[in-house]
Amino acid sequence: MIKKIIGVAIVATVLLGGAGTAYASHSWGNYHWARTANPFTLKMGDAVPPAWDAYLVEARNDWNASAVLDTTIVPSAVNPKTCKATTGRMEVCSAKYGNNGWLGLASIWADSSGHITKGTAKMNDTYYSTASYNTPAWRRLVMCQEIAHVFGLDHQDEGFTAPNLGTCMDYTNDPDGGGAYGPSNEHPNAHDFEQLAAMYAHTDSYGTVNALVAQVKGLALGLVVEDEEDFGRAVATDAKGRANVFAKELRSGETKITHVFWLPEHAEEHEHE
Repeated sequence: MIKKIIGVAIVATVLLGGAGTAYASHSWGNYHWARTANPFTLKMGDAVPPAWDAYLVEARNDWNASAVLDTTIVPSAVNPKTCKATTGRMEVCSAKYGNNGWLGLASIWADSSGHITKGTAKMNDTYYSTASYNTPAWRRLVMCQEIAHVFGLDHQDEGFTAPNLGTCMDYTNDPDGGGAYGPSNEHPNAHDFEQLAAMYAHTDSYGTVNALVAQVKGLALGLVVEDEEDFGRAVATDAKGRANVFAKELRSGETKITHVFWLPEHAEEHEHE
């Protein structure tokens, strides 16, 4: 079942908002947290240093405008460098993860029904310690986007040079906008909240939020033990043709899905000069 879910097209066309108004769906496959009622509260473990705290709080406040979702920031005991996931919640981490080409990394673990059981959002301080990315606009955009992936949201657009859509779920070379780029991409927009409402319109017969989930210890052929350095197999690419979504089947019976926010091309070239 999980392989069928992974294979679902990430971009489709649905009707949201007013009658007759077409929008591009930007749910991340069919992934969402299981819960028996709305709104639901998702805990976010704070494993970021003071330089990131204000952006985490700001992103939490932004996404709490959703009618179906509330988030609350709680202390985290995880090592930010490894950022091990905690069942039933999200861990938000930052560390110098290396000159590996990514600004942000979001991972979710899905059960056999495609329900998220835990997630992590990582910010790569190797790049945020440079002049190119140590800006409020870049920190806001990536923090806002990475935690939203753990809700089950995908990007509205993956073109870095196109005018901004006014949402943090949009790739850009200029997150605070202006000039040809137009509006700021530092916060969610109305379509993000419409998409969340559509994703969480139904309820489930069980919950994966803020609860211990029984782990299946099967040793089925072909399943592998989790290795943080191995994303698994590529299942999607970004607008530049770079693999940016990966899936890995685990011995727990879950599938780990990772979304990579690669550096914009022009910035990547600059950083490696």
